[in-house]
Amino acid sequence: MDSEDDMHDANDVESMDDDEGFYSDEMGMDYYGSDDDIDVDFGEDNEGIKRIEASRAENNFIILKESDIKQRQEEDITSVSTVLSISRAASSILLRYYNWSVSEVHEAWFANEDKVRKTFGLLKKPVVQLPSSRELTCGICFEAFHRGSIRSAACGHPFCCACWEGYIRTSISDGPGCLILRCPDPSCGAAVGQDMIAMLVSDEDNRKYSRYLLRSYIEDNKKTKWCPAPGCEYAVNFVGDDENYDVSCLCSYGFCWNCTEEAHRPVDCGTVSKWIMKNSAESENMNWILANSKPCPKCKRPIEKNQGCMHMTCTPPCKFEFCWLCLGAWSDHGERTGGFYACNRYEAAKQEGVYDETERRREMAKNSLERYTHYYERWASNQLSRQKALADLHQMRTVHMEKLSDIQREPESQLKFITDAWQQIVECRRVLKWTYAYGYYLPEHEQAKRQFFEYLQGEAESGLERLHQCAEKELQQFLSADGPSKEFIDFHTKLAGLTGVTKNYFENLVSALENGLSDVDSQAACSGSSSKNGGSSKAKGGKGKGTSRVGGSSKNVDSTGMWTCEYCTYANSKHSTTCHMCHHQRR
Repeated sequence: MDSEDDMHDANDVESMDDDEGFYSDEMGMDYYGSDDDIDVDFGEDNEGIKRIEASRAENNFIILKESDIKQRQEEDITSVSTVLSISRAASSILLRYYNWSVSEVHEAWFANEDKVRKTFGLLKKPVVQLPSSRELTCGICFEAFHRGSIRSAACGHPFCCACWEGYIRTSISDGPGCLILRCPDPSCGAAVGQDMIAMLVSDEDNRKYSRYLLRSYIEDNKKTKWCPAPGCEYAVNFVGDDENYDVSCLCSYGFCWNCTEEAHRPVDCGTVSKWIMKNSAESENMNWILANSKPCPKCKRPIEKNQGCMHMTCTPPCKFEFCWLCLGAWSDHGERTGGFYACNRYEAAKQEGVYDETERRREMAKNSLERYTHYYERWASNQLSRQKALADLHQMRTVHMEKLSDIQREPESQLKFITDAWQQIVECRRVLKWTYAYGYYLPEHEQAKRQFFEYLQGEAESGLERLHQCAEKELQQFLSADGPSKEFIDFHTKLAGLTGVTKNYFENLVSALENGLSDVDSQAACSGSSSKNGGSSKAKGGKGKGTSRVGGSSKNVDSTGMWTCEYCTYANSKHSTTCHMCHHQRR
C-alpha cells in the first residue's frame, strides 16, 4: 500500500464524529450496538424499556425483552378491560382476534357490541339453564357428577372437570390454536378464556398456554417481529416510516424489517429475494451441466469431458464410445476423419449450420454461468471478509484495546478511533456485498448507469481495501511494541482519516443506488439541454456562446450553470471546486 497516497486521502476529510451514524442522519443507526446498549438493566418497572426507547428513538425501532413484552401485553389487556368493562380473559380474546390493536378493538366494540360478542363467543348470559338438582350429567362422558365437579363456559353447557382437562390439554398440545378455544359442544361457539383454562389444567399446560399467548402478541402484531437471529429472544417494535427498514437487535444482528433477511441497504427487498432464490435454485446447476457437458448419444446421460482426447466412453452399463465433437459413434472415426483431436465431420456439419443452435445454446449457458459466477464470488468473498472483520472487532474490544492502552499509555476512550474504523469496515463489507447482487440485476442495455455504478463501486471498494489493510496490518506493530511510539500519532491521523474517506465513498454509493442512479438520467438531460441551447445560439448569432464560468474556462458547463466532472460525469453546482461525487478537483 502506498502510504503517501493513503495519507493524502486521509487528510481530505475530517475524522468521523463519534455521535454520527455510518452513513447519513436518515439512517441514524449503530448496527452493532455499544456496550451501553447491551448492559441495559431491565427491572420490574418501566425504566429498562424507557432507556432503550430513549437511546433508539432516532432509529425508528425499539428492542423488547420478554419482560417488556409481558408488560405491554398486560397494559393492553388492562386498558381494554377497563374501557369496555369486561373481564381480562374476554379482553385478551378480543385483542387476539384484532391482532393486539387496542384502537381496532374499541372501534369495533363501540360500532356494534352485539355483533362483536356474537362473532367471538362473548355471551352476556348462558344459553343453557341447568336444573337445580344436586347431580348433573357431563355432556362428553355422560356420567353423573356432583354439581361441584361440573364446569361450564359462559354458554352454560355442563362438562366434568376430567373431560374439560382432557379437551383443553389436547388443544394446547396441538399448538397455538388453543388461543381460540370454544365450548366442546359442537353447536356452541362460546369462547373459553384463560381464566377457565388456568383453573382446569396443570401448571405445565398453563405455562404452554401463556407462552402461546405471549408469542401471539409479537407474531400477530403488525408492528412487532421477533429477531430472526438464531437463539435470540428479543423482539423489535418498528415505529418508523417505509423508507428505511434496517433495524439492529441488541444481539448485534442487523436485519430488514420488511423481509426479515439480513440488512441489505441500499438494495431493495425484491432484488435480495431474487438473488437468494438464484443462489439456492437448481437453475445454475442446469446451466453448468449445459455449458460443460454433452449428453451421451445412446443413454442421454450428461458427460463431462475431463481429458484432451475426443474419444469418449460412457460410464457403465452404457459404455458407448463416441466422438465428443460430432457425437457420432467412434467406430465411424479414425485417421480419415481427423484423428483423436479433431473431427472433419463436425467441421463440415458446422459449416452447413447443423450445430449452430446447439452451440448457441451452450455458449449462452456458458456466458450466463460465467457472469453469475463473477458476481457470486465477490458477493461471497465480502461476506467472508465481513465475518472475519466482526471477529476482529470483537477481539479488539475484548482483548487488544486494553493491551494497546497499556502499551501506548493512553485511556481506552482515546483509542475509540480504532473500533470506529472496524465498525466502518464491517458495515462497508455488508454494503459492498449487496452491491454485487444489485450489479447482477442491473440491465445490460443501460450502459451509462452501469458505468456510473461500477465507477462508484470501484472507488468505494478501493477506499475500503486501504482502510481494511491499515486497520488489520499496520496496527500490529503497535500491539507488539514495548512502549509508547511517536508513530502512533501518525497512525491515529491516518486511520481516522481513512475511516472518514471510506465513509464518504460509501455514502455516495448508498445514496446513488437508493436513488436508482438517477444522477445519470439528470446528467443526460442536462447534456441534452446544453446541446440544444448551444445549437440555437449558433443558429441565431452565427457563433455558439458558451456559458461563462467563475474562476475558470467554460468547459463542461451547461446552460443551467452545472459543471460536469470529467471523471464520473456527475453534475455539480457551478460554485463547487471539487466534485461532490468522486472528489476530484474541477478543471
